[in-house]
Amino acid sequence: MSALPDRAVAMLAAVHATPGLTRAEASRLLGIGSGAATEVVGRLVAERLVTEGPSTPGGGRGRPTRPLIAHPEGPVVLAAIITHEAWRVDAVELGNDPLASTAGRHTGAPETAVLADLARAVGDLRNRFGGRVRGLGIGAPGIVLDERYVNAPGLGWTDVDLATMCADAELFIADNDATLGALAESTRGAAVGARLALHLRVDAGLGGAVVDEGRLVPGARGTAGEFGHLPMGDPAVRCPCGAGGCWGTAVDGGALARLLGEPEPPDPVTYARQVLARAGTGDHAARAAVDVAAEALGRGIAGLVNALDPDVVTLGGLGADLLAAAPDPLHTACRAGLMRFRRATPPPVVPARLGEDGPLTGAAERAWGRWWGELRR
Repeated sequence: MSALPDRAVAMLAAVHATPGLTRAEASRLLGIGSGAATEVVGRLVAERLVTEGPSTPGGGRGRPTRPLIAHPEGPVVLAAIITHEAWRVDAVELGNDPLASTAGRHTGAPETAVLADLARAVGDLRNRFGGRVRGLGIGAPGIVLDERYVNAPGLGWTDVDLATMCADAELFIADNDATLGALAESTRGAAVGARLALHLRVDAGLGGAVVDEGRLVPGARGTAGEFGHLPMGDPAVRCPCGAGGCWGTAVDGGALARLLGEPEPPDPVTYARQVLARAGTGDHAARAAVDVAAEALGRGIAGLVNALDPDVVTLGGLGADLLAAAPDPLHTACRAGLMRFRRATPPPVVPARLGEDGPLTGAAERAWGRWWGELRR
């Protein structure tokens, strides 16, 4: 496809962000006249990028409005996510609606086997959707360098090249799962409209990201947001990253096991969920352990709020589960750690609205963003 004018790309991105947008609404949003909007929409329809849906009553005089929606033969991106125990790949059309999905489990499998399974799934979806596929975004639980190499201590992966699963390197983009969750919450979740949003995700460790007016704050090498490695835990506890006292080791499944005097769990995420379930059924020891972990999470949130000044904090993964299971210990610890002037109006600490789909949604958003850039060339 040839490059599109900037206003056409902007229109396409607007339809993606707000499915059902009308020509008139898009015209006002982009600051262009109705004639120009009609011309741009005509180009996008001719290119089979968008189409106009059935007419809907406008509530006043004039012609009924027709929403702009994804073209049935239009562009698709693939979004993949790797967790500590599973993987999933979705085909997603404009507007972030999934068209197909495939998933599998990999607990204990080496990276070569996991990536081979993912590559087959990606290949199957590319064969199914053919030339409609415009990119592949993938999220992984670790530090992602140069948008392709992942170091995931929890998986035992070091410098693993995720791009081996995609034959077209220019279509590929990878990022940390917590970073992608943050992007998703700021575009389609609980942080939409926030000036500065802080997202934290607890899994087999803790990560996150800051989003400034809808834009990720990536850091110099794209690895900002490793909040779980701030020294806010017990210095005697060694983290898989090699440091001692990492905050993540105070809030994950390993922390719960130590508090209960139980062995380090081979699968800390599943173990943590089991402890949370026990706490919910009246197990007093489990309840006490969950409260301590929630307090540790709240104290750390307070430190980040003092440092970053977000207007909302969203929690994903086990962070949302700790918030639901022990809201009072978490909020009490957070409030106690806030600077005095912040206590009257602290930022809300809320669960991620997109839940476990957040990182996958973020992976799709990164792939769409990469394609918008390609269209402008």
